[in-house]
Amino acid sequence: MSGSDASSSRPDLAQGIALDDIADGAMIEGQVGDATVLLVRRADELFAVGAQCPHYGAPLADGLLVGDTIRCPWHHAAFCLRTGELQRAPALDGLPCWRVERRDGRAVVLDARPAASPPALKTGGLPDSVVIVGGGAAAIAAAVTLRQEGYPHAITLLSADSEPPYDRPNLSKDYLAGTAEADWLPLRGASFYTGQRIDVRCGTRVARIDPVQHAVELADGSRIGYGALLLATGAEPNRLTVPGADLPHVCVLRSRADCDALIGKLKTAQRCVVAGASFIGLEAAAALRTRGLDVQVVAPDAHPMAHVLGEALGDTIRVLHESHGVTFHLGATLAQIAPDNVSLSNGDVLPADVVVVGIGVHPNVALAQDAGLAVDRGMTVDRFLQTSAPDIYAAGDIARWPDPLTGERIRVEHWVVAQRQGIAAARNMLGQRRPFDAVPFFWTQHYDLTVRYVGHAEQWDRVEIDGDLRAHDGSVTYWRGNARLAVATIGRDLDCLRAEEALERQGAVHE
Repeated sequence: MSGSDASSSRPDLAQGIALDDIADGAMIEGQVGDATVLLVRRADELFAVGAQCPHYGAPLADGLLVGDTIRCPWHHAAFCLRTGELQRAPALDGLPCWRVERRDGRAVVLDARPAASPPALKTGGLPDSVVIVGGGAAAIAAAVTLRQEGYPHAITLLSADSEPPYDRPNLSKDYLAGTAEADWLPLRGASFYTGQRIDVRCGTRVARIDPVQHAVELADGSRIGYGALLLATGAEPNRLTVPGADLPHVCVLRSRADCDALIGKLKTAQRCVVAGASFIGLEAAAALRTRGLDVQVVAPDAHPMAHVLGEALGDTIRVLHESHGVTFHLGATLAQIAPDNVSLSNGDVLPADVVVVGIGVHPNVALAQDAGLAVDRGMTVDRFLQTSAPDIYAAGDIARWPDPLTGERIRVEHWVVAQRQGIAAARNMLGQRRPFDAVPFFWTQHYDLTVRYVGHAEQWDRVEIDGDLRAHDGSVTYWRGNARLAVATIGRDLDCLRAEEALERQGAVHE
């Protein structure tokens, strides 16, 4: 159906809809001029907001209403129905809103409401400047949030990456597969940073943090003072240490530069070996098969991703990859890499023009450790994401915070969690003192299959499977005792949103 055909099939909300035809909880997608608008009824209230999530364009009519918010079915962004304000990442922008009027028994959508202005903050007690170290999800979310909240002072973002913040999850998916253009990747254009007075310095390495003098020292010896500091230094890929691991056709996949280097090697490659059946490794395998390469995956596990998703769901993903031509060598590791092949621990030799290493990551905590900040398998933070130094916060892959569900300290290496922590840290820098209590969420994409996961389960004693995972219609619930820790779904986006809400309402687990 063409765009014009789709528009003509939607109701004209400017002409109105009979109130009797709008049930409580109804979400009706329609048109107001050229705009696609979602009309929502909650009890006796009517709201009209943009119909697509600004993150990836998901239809919000397929989402979930929770109180006066609407949640995106794809990546669980949340928006306030009253104001359009972004309540929860991964979107960085809110929704446009329209005025709604009751007229002759009909709900009529009128003109668009102007976007709300940033709130006027009391400048007393605010940090006189904010420095953000990092250029990923947490960093950009924090910088954007500070301005959205009305923070008036200097914001400096120091990134070792050569590019301004970009959509890193896309690297191992559509961008590597060749189905996403390079200009899709930047999260914001240069004019945004200029207009918002965010000083983004790419290719800039921080050498040292001085918590006593409240300054960071750069690799060139210059210093920048801060009133508040956010450490969002992310994680580094683990590297192989076997003979041949430093050969030029051996690649990791973390940054855009890594991905571009890998894509460059694919021009003359036909055979790829992926070391590790991790999320990155298997997403890369799917992308490389989409490009037509021969792909073989080598991993020590008996079931791919079983430590996160369990055996049944891990095997479902394996079978999907096999149906697309991927060969698995499980229970083995790489023992040696040669220019045109790899030797495995079981004695097998596989031809390889390119080797992609996806064997996990480790948090970048050296700066924090050298500065004397508390570090324990990540940066130790409280529920407000403050470190052991009150004016220093941490967010993203490096942060280890108390899980409100179990009370255990956890560290989660996923994009949406990092963004949400960046937002929370920014607000707490401004004195809002909101604990970070969001239920973790991530998604992983393989060909046309997406797995969505809410919660956090490092250890469980049983799983409950509903539906048919092999038919790509099911859910897995992870239990420890009587406590539900997490839920993963395939083909059940609304169920995943409901599971997220249920985990939020569940409260702390007492075992």
